Amino acid sequence: MNIMNMNKLDQKRSTSAVEMKKELSREFREVLDTLKARVEKNMDRHVGLEWPKVQAKLEGNDKKLASLKEMESTGGEPDVVGYDMKTTEYLFYDCSAESPVGRRNVCYDREGQEARKTFRSKNNAIDMAAALGIELLSEVQYRELQKIGNFDTKTSSWIKPPPDIRKLGGALFADRRYDKVFVYHNSAPSYYSVRGFRGSIRV
Repeated sequence: MNIMNMNKLDQKRSTSAVEMKKELSREFREVLDTLKARVEKNMDRHVGLEWPKVQAKLEGNDKKLASLKEMESTGGEPDVVGYDMKTTEYLFYDCSAESPVGRRNVCYDREGQEARKTFRSKNNAIDMAAALGIELLSEVQYRELQKIGNFDTKTSSWIKPPPDIRKLGGALFADRRYDKVFVYHNSAPSYYSVRGFRGSIRV
């Protein structure tokens, strides 16, 4: 390959890299626009929140934007639910009315998934959350979420169980029925079409 052809190849590669960067930026811009619209629509969830400050945090963090994009694409409808003054981080939870549709039909974790001899689920909540870059809500977080709205009135969501419960083979899920929040136990290998999981992320 002569020098002229090499230069053309390098230029083509450089152009492709720029186009890819623009494409990624456009994807993240769409995520920011969606989040901004949701924040402005649901100000009762975060009274006093200043969106420009949240946006400034997000614009410099492609990793967190990628996670929020995946939360959105799997039906989580993430929204800001709090601010940690100690760490200066904004806290996002999945705020879809029902358990995220793209994360249902999964057992609790890989151990539970592999424990099934037949009809194994295709995935599990813990591995999916890790792939999304988020963490399952704890019982405390789940109850905090339910204070700002009515969630999982027709579905349920896996939540983090205490280590001793998981050690004995159990797991926990929660929902809202009769205007009350209920937490139940179930075996980790269990999975249902109306049970998914909700996650959180700090930015």
